[in-house]
Amino acid sequence: MGARRSPDDAPAHYQIRVQGALEQHWSRWFDNMTITYDADGTTLLAGPVADQAALYGLINRIRDLGLTLLLVARQPIA
Repeated sequence: MGARRSPDDAPAHYQIRVQGALEQHWSRWFDNMTITYDADGTTLLAGPVADQAALYGLINRIRDLGLTLLLVARQPIA
């Protein structure tokens, strides 16, 4: 009997905002998410996330770097 995936655990596109500027080379460590900067001094990571386990992995990496997490938002896939 295989494990069933809930719709909330399906691949999705996420935006993750942190305080401060995260250099571009960190993109690889964050599963090649796109890194952009806002005028307010925050950094936005955006891209596909395979499942909830992968999302928590990204959040743990943010914690490990000592960054302040400001936003995690699931975006509709076009």
